[in-house]
Amino acid sequence: MIVRVPAVLSAEQLAAARAVLADAPWADGRVTAGYQSARVKENLQLPEDCDASRKLRELVISALERNPLFMSAALPARVFPPLFNRYEAGMNFGAHVDNAIRAVTGTAHRIRTDASATLFLSNPTSLHRVTPVTRGARIAAFLWVQSMVKDDGQRSILFDLDRSIAELTQTAPDSPALVRLTACYHNLVRRWAEI
Repeated sequence: MIVRVPAVLSAEQLAAARAVLADAPWADGRVTAGYQSARVKENLQLPEDCDASRKLRELVISALERNPLFMSAALPARVFPPLFNRYEAGMNFGAHVDNAIRAVTGTAHRIRTDASATLFLSNPTSLHRVTPVTRGARIAAFLWVQSMVKDDGQRSILFDLDRSIAELTQTAPDSPALVRLTACYHNLVRRWAEI
């Protein structure tokens, strides 16, 4: 399931993020790639322990936590701390597969990567395969989510139900069907969630 979540950051937050990124200490992005991905990855990345990464991680995570569409689509149990990348002219990331499990640097925590997310901090380009940039720079935050519901098909059903409930809440708030749909949604979450 691919879900486009618009306007995660406000214009002010985006401007602040871009200001931090302008003076950030970009490094070779292959440092976080496995053997196969490193062969097809050519980009820049912020070191995980730099001040810019710490500031931007807080901004991104808090914005995602407040976004009902993201929360509905991902049903996050855990979120991998966002990483930040930059692609300049000629840089790209060929076809690759994300690791199924990612260790959170500096901790004993690991998360299952049920869903991935890219938050564009510049105008977006391709999803998951980054073709060579021809002008400007592609700058983004990227992260993985361990969902409470690991099966993509089940998450998709829950997402459709939740969107329908939200729509009916606006158009028919007193409908008995709304209560029944809400009960179905929560009963399925109880059945499928792993917490």
